[in-house]
Amino acid sequence: MDTKPDYDRLYNIVEEQGGYFTAAQARRVGFSWERLSNNGKSGKFQRVASGVYRLVQFPASAHEDLIVAWLTAGPNSTISHESALAFYELSDVLPAEVHVIVPRTASHRRANIRQHTNPLAPDEITRRGGLQVTTVARTVADVASRGLAEEQVRQAVQEALQRGLVSQEELLTQAERRGGRAKKIILSAIQKEIKK
Repeated sequence: MDTKPDYDRLYNIVEEQGGYFTAAQARRVGFSWERLSNNGKSGKFQRVASGVYRLVQFPASAHEDLIVAWLTAGPNSTISHESALAFYELSDVLPAEVHVIVPRTASHRRANIRQHTNPLAPDEITRRGGLQVTTVARTVADVASRGLAEEQVRQAVQEALQRGLVSQEELLTQAERRGGRAKKIILSAIQKEIKK
């Protein structure tokens, strides 16, 4: 492996992640621990959490806690459940932990991160603000299935529809995929919105 740090390759990584990167990602493009430390001392990188940095030319994200949790959980993880609902500003529920869907093979438990291993289809994941997050429809189905108060789920559905964040078809697809409580609440919320 070439040990010379490649700032261009690092920039390409962080550009997709809202300016943030992990020490492991930096090592893969030639940054030693000493080089990371020197860049931090010189002001090029800002250390935001253990093993997570931000290039200073990128502004700090309002969702930095979510980005740190996502990067800490690994590149195949996705912000989900109540954390995704808060990200979309569809709830005033503030989860005590960041909810992340990880592959079933993920084995490391992490402080302040609630890991879920639900399977995700490619059409249930989106990227916003450098963050990988479940789509609005998938998020609503997840919180409805997991037991979030029915009124809060209905409110999230209605607000998401009013703000154009999701279509009725997307919600109906998730309702059918999920079934049970999620389907019942989502269909009820859509009906209530149609009657307005």
